[in-house]
Amino acid sequence: MGLMDLLWLFFIVSALQPALQRRYLDAMRVRKIAQIERARASRVILLVHRQETMSLLGFPLVRYIDVNDSEEVLRAIQLTDDEVPLDIVLHTPGGLVLAATQIARAIQGHRGKVTVFVPHHAMSGGTLIALAADEIVMCRHSVLGPIDPQLNGMPAASVIRVAEDKPIAEVEDQTLILADVGRKAIAQVTETARGLLAARMGAEAAETLATRLATGIWTHDYPISAAEAKEMGLPVSLEMPAEVIELMTLYPQPVRRQAGGVEYLPERRQRALRQ
Repeated sequence: MGLMDLLWLFFIVSALQPALQRRYLDAMRVRKIAQIERARASRVILLVHRQETMSLLGFPLVRYIDVNDSEEVLRAIQLTDDEVPLDIVLHTPGGLVLAATQIARAIQGHRGKVTVFVPHHAMSGGTLIALAADEIVMCRHSVLGPIDPQLNGMPAASVIRVAEDKPIAEVEDQTLILADVGRKAIAQVTETARGLLAARMGAEAAETLATRLATGIWTHDYPISAAEAKEMGLPVSLEMPAEVIELMTLYPQPVRRQAGGVEYLPERRQRALRQ
């Protein structure tokens, strides 16, 4: 084999290496998901959003919960018998209220136990989803976040305060419109959270916590620790399985190029019969 042949072979192997690495990583993920499902007799669904880097110019591509994610999660739940437990791994900065609400309500309507695992962080819409779970498993330094709505990148609560604090003659029409939308958004998110919480903690406690999370008491990126979430009355556990942490190592940064952040084994999961 000549030098040119070796060079061509080197270029071919170099070109194929990323694809082979992705295939290997995908196979490892499938094996780990299947391992957790067998051990826990559950359906495992991942909602993982990493910040990826575009291949040519290096611009950050921020990923978040969108309607594609909600469709995939709802499909996974539909493929799961009602009595089979759901184990949902959340790693997300949040996303669309519509998509997060759809997922949360689907989780709430599932009869089997729903456990949400938060190895690192589940902010905003991720927290809204976690509120629907029977159990939220966190690491000691994992965090949740407030669910106050954002309008055009601005906190709805802050827009409302600006509109209310200044003389109305000095407030632009667009700000007044945003403030009106903001009041509706806060009321809607508060009501959604209250509905998710009421069945487990009572109407009064649910109203108090929903208001605390949705009305802009903190900045939107305020980290709610496991200890603080437990003090709020959320069903938090620190018994994070090692397998879930191992699974997250298979989602390095950046994670991959294709769209979508949901993964599950696309087959019906039925409750095992026991004698």
